[in-house]
Amino acid sequence: MNDQSTQTSRRVPLSLLPPRDWRAAARDLDRDGVIRLAGALTPDALAKVEAAVNDSLAHPTPGARRFYPGSSATFFEDRGQRHADLARRTGMDTMLAALWGEDRFWYLGEQLFLKEGGQSRRTPWHQDTSYLRMKGAQLVACWISLDPLPREHCLEFVRGSHRGVLFNGSAFADDDETAPLYKHSPLPRLPDIQARRRDFDIVAWDVTPGDIIVFHLGTLHGGAGTVEGMRRRTISMRFLGPDVHFDGGVRDVRGEKAGNDEALAGVYADLSDGDPFPTAHLAEI
Repeated sequence: MNDQSTQTSRRVPLSLLPPRDWRAAARDLDRDGVIRLAGALTPDALAKVEAAVNDSLAHPTPGARRFYPGSSATFFEDRGQRHADLARRTGMDTMLAALWGEDRFWYLGEQLFLKEGGQSRRTPWHQDTSYLRMKGAQLVACWISLDPLPREHCLEFVRGSHRGVLFNGSAFADDDETAPLYKHSPLPRLPDIQARRRDFDIVAWDVTPGDIIVFHLGTLHGGAGTVEGMRRRTISMRFLGPDVHFDGGVRDVRGEKAGNDEALAGVYADLSDGDPFPTAHLAEI
């Protein structure tokens, strides 16, 4: 989907956004693979994000999924490319330009999550690049919670892991969070991070609506579950810059497709390892 609507208005000037040392933020993101931009969204921008998320929750796509049928707990997940305009209307594109020193980049799409009504399992540790076929420094998600979250219920990250090993994807199995997505793959199996938390440099934050967590899609991350009486509405908006290239490394030696590879199979078809990632199907921000 190539939506040109994001190019019809000018970017919000950096001077109108909450002040920040953007050079330091860019350095930290490059080193750690994740940063928290506290109070990055103005009240008006946050209201725009909340309105967009609530509209999506009320009008899910055909691919939306609801977990725990018959349970008091709700775990809803949806994805699409419906909210590229939010980047321009909230100043998020200005923030990315400041972090990357880059004027041109593209919107890859969003994931929305709603957890409420009871206890829900945590999201297993994984890297998004295991499911995508992309590599490069300019490959991030902007994760926003519309509800205040204490650190123990926030998204968690293994600091610096975007510079390390690319692991097999998680199959999100109920009985084994490290169960591999690609059954015949040279990619190493995910370590059991949750069982060996002290062996990893795990970082998370108390988050307040208006904060943005920016992370490289190769960073190992996992999401805590929810408890009775808790509500967690989050959106993860993904972007890529011109330094992103096609990752032609083998995911599965038998050529099996899994994860997001299936949806992007037509995009990948004629690419070789290292080719610039095609953007004609994406919204330029």
